[in-house]
Amino acid sequence: MKVVSLRFLKTMLAVICLMALSAGEVPAKVMAPDFVALAEKLKPTVVNISTSKSPAQAARPRRQPSPFNDPFHDFFDRFFDEAPRRQQRERSLGSGFIISDQGFIITNNHVVAGADEIKVRLSDGREFKAELKGADEKLDLALIKIESKDQLPVAILGNSDEIKVGEWVMAIGNPFGLAQTVTAGIVSATGRVIGSGPYDDFIQTDASINPGNSGGPLFSAEGKVIGINTAIIAGGQGIGFAIPINMAKDVIPQLEEKGKVIRGWLGVTVQPITPDLARSFGLEGERGALIADVVKDGPAAKAGLKSGDIVLEFDGKKIREMNELPRIVAATPVGKAALVKVLRDGKMQDVEVSVGRLADTVDESDQKNGEDKLGMAVRELTRDLAARMGLKETQGVVVTGVKSGSLAEEAGILPGDIVREIGGRSITTMADYEAAIRAVKKGDVVRFLLRRGGGNHFLAIRVE
Repeated sequence: MKVVSLRFLKTMLAVICLMALSAGEVPAKVMAPDFVALAEKLKPTVVNISTSKSPAQAARPRRQPSPFNDPFHDFFDRFFDEAPRRQQRERSLGSGFIISDQGFIITNNHVVAGADEIKVRLSDGREFKAELKGADEKLDLALIKIESKDQLPVAILGNSDEIKVGEWVMAIGNPFGLAQTVTAGIVSATGRVIGSGPYDDFIQTDASINPGNSGGPLFSAEGKVIGINTAIIAGGQGIGFAIPINMAKDVIPQLEEKGKVIRGWLGVTVQPITPDLARSFGLEGERGALIADVVKDGPAAKAGLKSGDIVLEFDGKKIREMNELPRIVAATPVGKAALVKVLRDGKMQDVEVSVGRLADTVDESDQKNGEDKLGMAVRELTRDLAARMGLKETQGVVVTGVKSGSLAEEAGILPGDIVREIGGRSITTMADYEAAIRAVKKGDVVRFLLRRGGGNHFLAIRVE
C-alpha cells in the first residue's frame, strides 16, 4: 500500500482550486438582510386582531379541518383553540397587515369568521373597531377595514412569482398574544399542496410562526409582502406555510367591491400525468392536466373538450402540473373566451372555451325538501353537483345548506360536507339518509362521520 505525503496532497489541492477559479467566477458571499432596519420600518404596518363570538357562534369551526387529522393530529393547525365554548364568549387572536391608507387590512378568514366583534390594535397602541368587508373561505382570506383620521402606515405588496427557494424572509405577527414578534428564515419550498382546499399553492418557510401569527405578513428581504402566514404543522419545527401574495392580489378587488369572490369554472375533472400515461398519450415529459371527465352541458363540453384531452396551456398560461389548471381557471373572468391548447390523439389542437361561473353553493332549487329537523339541506351527489361545489367526491349525500342557529350549525356541520355515516349507519343514498334522520329522537346524541376536505371528520349532535 502506497503512502502519499501531506505535501503532495496540499499541492494537488492548490492545483484543483486554481483550476476551479479559472473555470468560472466564484459566487459572491450572500449577506443576510439588515433585519434591524427592516423590523423598524415594517412593524407599524402589522396589526394585532382580536375577535369575540357569542356562544352559539363559538361552537362553529372556523374552517374545514385538514385531511391529515389522524393519526398525526391536525396537519393544518389553524393557530388558535377551536374547541366549542357554549357558556361564554369566545375570544381569539390573530394578525394582519394594512394594505391601503383607507384602512383596508388583509388577514385570514379563519381569524375573523363568525365574529360578532373585530378589534384591531396598531403597533403604536391605538385600537379600532373593524368592519368585515369580504371573505373567501376557499383561499382563507378576509378583508377588514378600520376608520382613522390619521395617516396609516401601509405595507407594500411584492411579487410572489419571483421568489426563489433559499431567499431570506421575515415574519411579523402576534404569536401566543406576544405582540409585534419578529422572526426570520428562508423560503424552504414553493407550490406546496397540503390538502387545505382546491387552490393550494403555499410558500413553505422555516421562519418561526406560531398560533397567533395567522393572517400576518411574510416579508421579502426587500421589505415587500410576498405571503400571508396561514398554516403550520402541529408539533413540527421550522415548517410553516403562507398564501402567495399574488393569489391575494387577484381576489382583493372582489372582496372590496362584492364582499365575495366570483371564480371561473371549466366543468372538467382532471388528474395528474404519470410517466406511463405520458408515454401512452405520446406526450414528452409529465406536464399538463389530463381531463378524466367532462361535466354535461358545462363550458368544456360546449366547447368540445373531451375525456382524454391533455391541457397544456390555458389562456396563454402553461400548465406544468394538474393543480395549476384549477387555480388558473378560477382566476379567469367569467364569460371570457379563453384559448385552450390540448394534446388529443397525439396532435396539438386549439379549443376556445367561454369560461363559466363556479357556484359558491347550490341553488335553492337544487336542495332536497329544504332543511331537515337538524337544520340541514342535503342532496344526493352527482358529478355535475360535485363540479359546481368544487368537490373531488362524486358519490354519496352532500350537505348543500345549513340553517342559521340550527343544531347542525352549532355542531359545526358545513355546506360541502359529505355524510358517510349517521350513528354508525352507512349513508350512500338519500334513502339511507332519510331513514337515519327519521330514527333520530329528542334527547339523542347522534354521531356523524363526514368527508371534508379529503379527510374524515366526526361530529356529534345533541338533539334538544
